[in-house]
Amino acid sequence: MSIKVKIYVTLKEGVLDPQGRAVVGALGALDFKGVEDLRIGKFMELKVDTESKEAAEQEARRMCEELLANPVIEDFRVEVE
Repeated sequence: MSIKVKIYVTLKEGVLDPQGRAVVGALGALDFKGVEDLRIGKFMELKVDTESKEAAEQEARRMCEELLANPVIEDFRVEVE
């Protein structure tokens, strides 16, 4: 069975986000003055061929822990459809 999994990876609270700061500056230069903070993250969508939603979630979490996220500076969230 093919199961769709969505993975969101974001920097942990307190970790500086220079890319986010650069985008805030660029938005300000384009006259979008109300943006005070912006954090850049990653979004991944994959299909996993497995027997259950629980197995798909476990597999995706393992992928994040071993490759897709850096546990020192990033958090991740897994959603299974």
